[in-house]
Amino acid sequence: MSDKELDYQFLEYVVKTLVDNPNDVKIERTVDEMGVLLTLNVNSADMGKIIGRDGNTAKAIRTLLRVVGMKNNARVNLKINEPEGGKRSTTSVDEAIDELKI
Repeated sequence: MSDKELDYQFLEYVVKTLVDNPNDVKIERTVDEMGVLLTLNVNSADMGKIIGRDGNTAKAIRTLLRVVGMKNNARVNLKINEPEGGKRSTTSVDEAIDELKI
């Protein structure tokens, strides 16, 4: 992988370290004029570990990804996909995390 994909490597390492089902971790990386978008899919049993209490783990991962991106002159965003059969049907995981802001 090139230096431009350090964000992918970083996210993969962090997420696989946190979850109980690392083989189910799937990350898609796309680049456009807005920057880099990393889309994360994990086992539904691991969603709580990725989001964390009050969304703090997800927020911390996003913050660190932005730092990795700045180091490589790229804007990096993370989208966490709701697993199939997830509890939320009308609100995306990302919207739920944003709603937790105090």
